[in-house]
Amino acid sequence: MKNIATLIAIVFICSFGFSQSGPKIEFKIKDNTIDYGTVNKKKDNGVRFFDFTNTGDAPLLITNVFSTSGFAFPSVPTEPIMPGKTGRIEIKYSMAPGPIRKTITVESNAVNYEGGRVALKIKGEVIAD
Repeated sequence: MKNIATLIAIVFICSFGFSQSGPKIEFKIKDNTIDYGTVNKKKDNGVRFFDFTNTGDAPLLITNVFSTSGFAFPSVPTEPIMPGKTGRIEIKYSMAPGPIRKTITVESNAVNYEGGRVALKIKGEVIAD
């Protein structure tokens, strides 16, 4: 009986070590991926949004957003996102004809991603007409 009580106490204490406190970023889009589908270069401006929530217990800071070529970031939060609040990262793809397979990296102080770096993916295809 004493061994069982000791085991329960150890499991209980260890569970505190696995819970993380601090800011946490959760993107609302499935798999952190935007699918443009097949879009026409003349009819689509290439603007999309990644909406997210700070599900942690401390202010979330977005420190950098970057990607491979073909993207602009017209709107990135510069102010801290408080716990429970939402934010939005606006992206604009250049709409170069052909397949879209790109990754955007968001750097933050989020504790639920290693180093606070989150990979967001873009996929689809742009047709000329």
